[in-house]
Amino acid sequence: MKYIVLIGDGMADYPLPDHDGKTPLQIAHTPNMDRIAKDGITGFLKTVPSGFAPGSDVANLSIFGYDPAQYYTGRSPLEAVSMGIPLGENDTAFRCNLVTLLAGANDVVMDDYSAGHITSEEAGELIATINEKLGSDKIQFHSGVSYRHLMVWKDREFSKLSLTPPHDISGQGIKDFLPRGKNGGDELHMLLNSAQMLLKPHNVNRKREADGKKPANSIWLWGQGKKPAMPTFQEKFSMEGSVISAVDLLKGIGICAGFDAIDVPGATGYLDTNYAGKVEAALNALSKKDIVFLHIEAPDEAGHQGNFEAKVQAIGDFDEKVVGKVLEGLKGVDDYRILLVTDHPTPLSTMTHADDPVPFAVFPAIGEKDLVRSFDEGICEKGKGQFKDGYRLLEAFISGDGLG
Repeated sequence: MKYIVLIGDGMADYPLPDHDGKTPLQIAHTPNMDRIAKDGITGFLKTVPSGFAPGSDVANLSIFGYDPAQYYTGRSPLEAVSMGIPLGENDTAFRCNLVTLLAGANDVVMDDYSAGHITSEEAGELIATINEKLGSDKIQFHSGVSYRHLMVWKDREFSKLSLTPPHDISGQGIKDFLPRGKNGGDELHMLLNSAQMLLKPHNVNRKREADGKKPANSIWLWGQGKKPAMPTFQEKFSMEGSVISAVDLLKGIGICAGFDAIDVPGATGYLDTNYAGKVEAALNALSKKDIVFLHIEAPDEAGHQGNFEAKVQAIGDFDEKVVGKVLEGLKGVDDYRILLVTDHPTPLSTMTHADDPVPFAVFPAIGEKDLVRSFDEGICEKGKGQFKDGYRLLEAFISGDGLG
C-alpha cells in the first residue's frame, strides 16, 4: 500500500456575501477534488486544539499525526531543522520576516507581511547585511526563501514574550503589536529599529522602489521556540516517507519525523510555484517510500492578502495541477490511498488563520460511502468522519479503521 497526503494550505474559508454566500472552495473549478470527495470517504478534523493559536505549525503537526499538546515547541525551531541550523538546548529561534511598513497618520502600518513576495536572491542580500551589522557570537540571522528567514539567539531564555505574526495585522498599525515582555521585549524592539535603519537605504530596496515594487524596509520577529523533540514516523507508524513543500516549516516537521525533505527547483510557495516539478517529485518518492506529504502554500498566501481572485485561482491550480496529476500518475499503482485535506481556514474576510474544523476526504472509499458530492466546507456537516483530536486522522488514514 502506498499513501499520499495532499495539503492545500488555507483553502477553507467563510461564505462570501458578495458571491451568493459561497466559499472560494465552492466557487473554484475543482473536478478532481470533487471526484475524491464523491467516490471517497469524507469528514472533518480539528487541527488546532483548544488553547493554541491557529498557526500552520500546530495545524500541520496534527495532519502529520503528532499531538501538538505533546510535541509543539514553537514554529521557528521546526524551520531551523529544515534549514540545517543546529539549535542548542538553551537557544531560542525566531521567525524573521522581511516586511513592508508604511507611515500612517497616527501609526506605522503593516503594509505587506511578505515585502511584495520579495525574491530569495534579494532577500539573501538584505539578511546578509543585517547579520553582518547586527549579528554577534550570540545572535545570528539566517536567510531562507522569499520573505521567510530566521534569527537564533544562543543561550538565551525568553519568558512571557508577546509577539504577533505579521500576517495577523495586515493593514493595521503596529504600535500595539511591537515586541513586549519583561525578559527580552525591549531588546527585540531595538533589533527591529536597528534593522530598519539598515534596510531603508539598502541598494536592493532602492532598486525595488525604482521598479515600483514594495521595499523590505523592516524585519518582524515572531514564532519563537526551543529545539523540538518528537518520535520519528518510523517509530510511530513503522513507515518511511518524504515531504515536498516550498515552506521550511513543513520540511522541518517532515525532517523531525525522519522523512526526506525534497527540494524542488522553482518551488516558491505562491501562484508561480513549480506544480509539475512537485508532483513529479512526489510520485517518484512514492515509488521508493511508504508515504509522501505534498504541500501547496498558494491558497494560504492569497487568503492572507485578502485576494479573492488569487485564492480561487490557487484552489483551481491545486485541483488541476496537483490533485488531477497525482490521480493520473497513480493509475499504474496497484494499491494506494489518498488523503486530501487543508490545514486550517485562511478567510479572505480576516486575512489570517482561523481554528474552525476543516474538511478531509480519503480516496478510494473505505467501507460504506457517505452522501458528499463535492470537496468543500459542507463536508464538516455532511461527512461521516469526525476527528475532534485532529492528529488521530492520520492513524485512521493509514489503518483504514474509524474513518466513518
